[in-house]
Amino acid sequence: MRFVDYVVITVRSGGGGAGCIAFRREKFVPRGGPAGGNGGRGGSVFLEADANLHTLLDLRYRRHHFAPNGRGGEGSLKTGKNGDDLIVRVPPGTRASLIDGGERLGEVLEPGEQLLLARGGRGGKGNAHFKTATRQTPRHAQRGEPGVEKRVILELRLLAHVGLVGLPNAGKSTFVASVSAARPKIADYPFTTLAPSLGVVDVGDYRSFVIADIPGIVEGAHQGRGLGIQFLKHIERNVVLLFLIPVTSEDPRAEYELLLGELVAFNPEMIRKPRLVAFSKADLLPPTERGEWLKDNATSLPNGVQSLLLSAVSGVGLDYAKSVLWDRIHREKQCIVDA
Repeated sequence: MRFVDYVVITVRSGGGGAGCIAFRREKFVPRGGPAGGNGGRGGSVFLEADANLHTLLDLRYRRHHFAPNGRGGEGSLKTGKNGDDLIVRVPPGTRASLIDGGERLGEVLEPGEQLLLARGGRGGKGNAHFKTATRQTPRHAQRGEPGVEKRVILELRLLAHVGLVGLPNAGKSTFVASVSAARPKIADYPFTTLAPSLGVVDVGDYRSFVIADIPGIVEGAHQGRGLGIQFLKHIERNVVLLFLIPVTSEDPRAEYELLLGELVAFNPEMIRKPRLVAFSKADLLPPTERGEWLKDNATSLPNGVQSLLLSAVSGVGLDYAKSVLWDRIHREKQCIVDA
């Protein structure tokens, strides 16, 4: 299945039905008076988050979504039928904005949450509505309001607690496969990951969090190099960022600063996100040297950045890393609630 996170669709709400001009024509009712009913309202178009969807692929091939019109009013004070609302289902984390001007319409984050894209037109009033003591036989009615047509950009931004950041071949996919049930593609060449993937990490004691793996970032990613610019937006919603730097790196500090610089160049708000550094592929170090190696390289990182040493292949440090990440997520979410 192709991962599609950007589509442009056209939505149109239904127009309201016209009001009716009618008069009572009944036996033994010499002056029946106006009896035209109101028109029904047009259907509205809503965006709804569906937990069973994980991509916008379906909408790439269904780009037009038109709600039905309301029915016109009828005699005997009969109101026309309302047009049915149209629901466009998308994955949680989808943001909607207008293609003309870029006005943001909103986003749906929780399953079942709805967002109004286009409101249906109101139905017109029938001539019975305009009856007064001085105008007892009105011979006019309202037309229904027309529907609204919009071209809407839909962007999916994955909802995950932890976002993995690293150069190609840093071991991100191997790490995700080791701590969760996700099975991303793993190989010994760069850019094995061509699309983001999510995995649910079980920490134990009914604790879990979601981790997101995106394609490797290269220098200049924020300008379009590699696959970075296409998928960097998927870590904007993450609570914590985990930088993966292999122990084979010639300069871990320089690699960390390169990755952070690309994130900040893409979105300056990234500098505020909590960050941890995990030195991966620890199985390449002799067991007796791992503690000293971590101590030497952790001191080269900026103050306040916690570092870990792990190996997704041998399992070294994985349980500790999961516990640290869960604690950090819980702490950050609590800070948001308190604020």
